[in-house]
Amino acid sequence: MSRFLSNAAGLSGRRLIVAAVVWAVMIIAGGFCLWWGFASPETTEEPATEPASTATDVTTSPPLPTNTPPIQPDVAPPGDAGPEAFGYGIAADALLLPEYTTIQVQNLGLGWIKQQLRWEDFSPGPGEMDWSGYDAVVDEANQHGLKVMLSVVGAPAWSRSYFDSNPEAAPPDDFADFTAFLGQLVDRYQGRIHAIEVWNEQNLDREWDTAEGVSAARYVEMLRLAYQTIKSRDPNIIVISGALSPVGASATDPNNPARVIYLNDRDYFQQMINQGFLDYCDCVGAHHNGYNIPPDVRWNDAYQDDSATFRGFWDNPDISWSFRSTLEEYHNQIVAAGRDTPLCVTEFGWASDDGLGGYPPGFEFARDNSLEEQATYDVQAFHLMREWGFVRLAFLWNLDYANKGPRTPDDPNAPYSIVDYDGAPRPAFGAIGAMDKP
Repeated sequence: MSRFLSNAAGLSGRRLIVAAVVWAVMIIAGGFCLWWGFASPETTEEPATEPASTATDVTTSPPLPTNTPPIQPDVAPPGDAGPEAFGYGIAADALLLPEYTTIQVQNLGLGWIKQQLRWEDFSPGPGEMDWSGYDAVVDEANQHGLKVMLSVVGAPAWSRSYFDSNPEAAPPDDFADFTAFLGQLVDRYQGRIHAIEVWNEQNLDREWDTAEGVSAARYVEMLRLAYQTIKSRDPNIIVISGALSPVGASATDPNNPARVIYLNDRDYFQQMINQGFLDYCDCVGAHHNGYNIPPDVRWNDAYQDDSATFRGFWDNPDISWSFRSTLEEYHNQIVAAGRDTPLCVTEFGWASDDGLGGYPPGFEFARDNSLEEQATYDVQAFHLMREWGFVRLAFLWNLDYANKGPRTPDDPNAPYSIVDYDGAPRPAFGAIGAMDKP
């Protein structure tokens, strides 16, 4: 997430052939296991002040999850992307085991799946793209009645001229390269993808790594061109602006004070409004992890938890600590601009390090959330967002990164997962499956 998580399983293009072979073996093994019958035990269970979120770098495919919740491959007709009061979704690493993963999402009773699409990992040259992994995800999601949201990030090296000492995600030099790619994407999956998020956490140079630093004006120009490209090919696709990282602070490059390396999300949000971004999206992307306070607590509430070891909420009061206050502030800024554009919360969730053998550096707050609290807060957040009325889609972060990532305590994605390293459900898995989804 943000500090927060940039998610997507990072299979590189050059690993895809190997991965495909491994998938095939897994699917055969998985089919046998399903036929034989799975055991299903009843388990349930993106920044410290600013957690850094990294994409999972999967160098080897994980084993088929052991001790997994049962799946039933019921095939339902794909939904459409028409109006809905509120959409329940979850982010998953469906590039690995796409059929199994989409059936898990279906059995949770969620209607949407989010898959990050890392353009940089699969495009070796202009006009070239290895679509095979994404073909499988889109096909399986549609076969199991799920709507698909693709979050598109990361320009390939061939499209960029600026590289600093730390390789990070960045936009292309020429936005025409990006719109050409989006055109290919929409044409390939015509009628089978239902939302596209245009970039991710662009108020951080970790995601917008350019010589000029982060820039709301440049992002809005990219969003405008992306919106026009997507809508001209499929007007039914929901275009979501890239969700900001709720950093609540700003900083410049110590070697170049004119270069902003991260910008307070509320300031960046207002700059996007001033640049007219609300004309170029159907839904405003938003992120928030819950740190170690419940989802209904505002940043200035007199909430106390003397047992909390991470004290950011109490020692340094700021809107950014609060899930509720952050989303309300974005909504208030939209209303103040005279608009009623809804939010699409493309990442939210509570982290718990229980059962994971530790927590990543900067994620000390994960120690303060039990598995039961994680389950309670995730469900409560879904209910609150529906009740508020200004959220259109909400995607829990995340289903299965713990199982499909490195499976080590330093993985920043794992504490948010609702399955553990072995793929066994944490309490949040059962709670999400059981919650009402009107």
